[in-house]
Amino acid sequence: MELNLEELNKELREKTPVQIIEWAITIAKAPVLTTNFRPYEVAILHAVSQVKKDIKVIWCDTGYNTPNTYKHAEELIDKLELNIALYVPKQTSAHRDVVLGIPNVDDPKHKIFTEQVKLEPFKRAMAEHTPDVWFTNLRKGQTAFRDSIDILSQDANDLLKVSPFYHYSDEELDAYLEANSLPNEFKYFDPTKVLENRECGLHS
Repeated sequence: MELNLEELNKELREKTPVQIIEWAITIAKAPVLTTNFRPYEVAILHAVSQVKKDIKVIWCDTGYNTPNTYKHAEELIDKLELNIALYVPKQTSAHRDVVLGIPNVDDPKHKIFTEQVKLEPFKRAMAEHTPDVWFTNLRKGQTAFRDSIDILSQDANDLLKVSPFYHYSDEELDAYLEANSLPNEFKYFDPTKVLENRECGLHS
């Protein structure tokens, strides 16, 4: 879709996350929301599902989540009545632990590991759902790459990425969660990242 992102981002900067979502839904033919149930993901899950109850929520589960994350995910799926489409790696984590383990980021095998547990399931999900609008919880200040985008960004295939909470701080998100009686969970593990400020690979 042909959009003037610069102008739209200026306009949307003054809007609330829900207003941003409402605008994006009006131009979307096949919107999706992706999640990994990491800390603060509940904000985007709640906001988008308030606007479009039946939106497809793609969960790419690496198979290495903490028990806390799995319990948190089940609680949110039930509480928000999420329309979940679950995608998992083609190889179990138990099998991979034997043949590959969890390589350090400096290990050449780390690229293979990331492809297996994160990128391949994500590519499979996107190929099956062929979205034109993709809701994410990317925020400014998380990584250098994320600082370079905005509320709206577009990839080479014209997929519109919408990050309604892009300009929100942790404190503002805390207030949003409190106002809407939403739970949060901080015991989260991403096996593809050792440093918290590394890009996960899906967005860059």
